[in-house]
Amino acid sequence: MRIADRSPAGLYIHVPFCTSVCPYCDFAVTIAGEERRAAWAAGMIREAEMYADCGLRFDTVYLGGGTPSSVAPDELHRILDGLRRHLAIAADALVCLEANPEDVTPSTVAAWRGLGVDFVSLGVQSFDDRVLEFLGRRHTGDTARAAVETLLGAGFDTVSLDLIYGFEGQTPDSWCEDLDRATSLGAQHLSCYQLTFHEGTVFGRRLAEGVMARCAEDTQAELFFLTHERLADSGYRGYEVSNFAQSPAHRSRHNMKYWEHVPYLGLGPSAHSFVDSRRWWNHRKLRLWQRAISSGLNPVEGEERPSLSQLALEALMLGLRTAHGVEIDRFRNLFGADLVEANRATIDGLCESGHLCVADGCLRPTLAGLAVADTLARSFDVEQQTKSPDQP
Repeated sequence: MRIADRSPAGLYIHVPFCTSVCPYCDFAVTIAGEERRAAWAAGMIREAEMYADCGLRFDTVYLGGGTPSSVAPDELHRILDGLRRHLAIAADALVCLEANPEDVTPSTVAAWRGLGVDFVSLGVQSFDDRVLEFLGRRHTGDTARAAVETLLGAGFDTVSLDLIYGFEGQTPDSWCEDLDRATSLGAQHLSCYQLTFHEGTVFGRRLAEGVMARCAEDTQAELFFLTHERLADSGYRGYEVSNFAQSPAHRSRHNMKYWEHVPYLGLGPSAHSFVDSRRWWNHRKLRLWQRAISSGLNPVEGEERPSLSQLALEALMLGLRTAHGVEIDRFRNLFGADLVEANRATIDGLCESGHLCVADGCLRPTLAGLAVADTLARSFDVEQQTKSPDQP
């Protein structure tokens, strides 16, 4: 049975290059010269050719990283042309680009527009210079503001800003100042992420050594609710735990594919893919990925085929991270499980506690439910009821 359907898929391109590595970053990134960048670009096209017969149609292309904006526009143009030669990318596919404020200039913005970029995700993180210094960012608050204004003036369909909160010493007032600066500039989309300490990062090591501390849990919770309430008052609806848009038209169509459990293909070092109930991932290190590509080999490092019940739990967890929630009929059609019948007591309890509601054929988390979305999903029983719809 195929769980992932053949609706348009998402194409993710991992750009592994940064001019410097932020102390909290856990992504597969490196600092490299022009020769390695050129080899990576050529490798991306070769990897795309390996999937020429995959049967997928793509209506979103997401250039993430790393720092895609640090790659020369003519190199990006060469990659996108190569992808279109080998893969079935719709003529009107939504093209998304991650950028850093220091890379935004009138000339680069014009070049990105010429490439067909529709959605720009700008790594602002904060407008406070002291916070930016703490986060190891290379731009200032003034640079960020100017970059947002330049992008908005260029006419992109959607300009999105990334912000980080939840670090020790942050106050609700200082966080509100960042949120208010972001909304006052008029960006159509915001992504607000709580700071996470990953093992192996600079911040992770400092935490282990006792040099840094996590933000208190009650403060994190306060900041989460404050984020959703403050942005709602400013006209930004939280459609996912960390994502907010002025209207449905400005939501991240590409990222929604992950949350809706539909197919996506990832190219480049560390990229993940999910097609027809199979998940696989590429070599994380650029040199290993490049070595495989240069040898004519698929650079896949590993794969897994989750069981039907595991896929059902994943779909439940992803769905309960969104304001739309989980469509009961769609879930039954995919996994043969009647969520309501099998979990009636659980649902009644979560509705009574104010974490969940049942509306329009969906199980929908409230704001309190979004705050504990993963825990919410694990309270459901899907394993006993899950079976392929074609099973008796």
